[in-house]
Amino acid sequence: MVSKKSRLKLDDQICFALYAATNAVVRAYRPLLGERGLTYPQYLVMLALWQDGASPIHSLAERLQLGSNAITPLVDRLEAAGFVTRARGTDRRVVFVALTEAGRLLEVELAVAQQDIACRTGLSEGDLADLRQDLKDLADRVALAERVSQGEAD
Repeated sequence: MVSKKSRLKLDDQICFALYAATNAVVRAYRPLLGERGLTYPQYLVMLALWQDGASPIHSLAERLQLGSNAITPLVDRLEAAGFVTRARGTDRRVVFVALTEAGRLLEVELAVAQQDIACRTGLSEGDLADLRQDLKDLADRVALAERVSQGEAD
């Protein structure tokens, strides 16, 4: 029998704190993105393209830490909406995704939405930057620990 002291508690779990925070932020984005015909995962693809420029689908998947099979339907919908185009590279197996003019213009509109979400957090720019860095560091440490446990670390 598990003692009361050692029982798992939802409120003590970092996974739940991250899950709840993620859900709150995504819910805040939903109406702002919906007005522009985007879902949150599509927005992430657009962010990567705005930052990195035209990219092969496999690079987008890696950048967003998703499988290529998860990126393809997102790109399909973004292409149907007129925000991106696809073209094969010199290696016919590689498909590049690039922004259209409408996709480039969308960045300006969504910069305002991003500022609104940042304001809703109640955090200063410095605190937001620190939180982002802490979360990136956490993700890196967990990923490294996973690779080490699987014998894949350098």
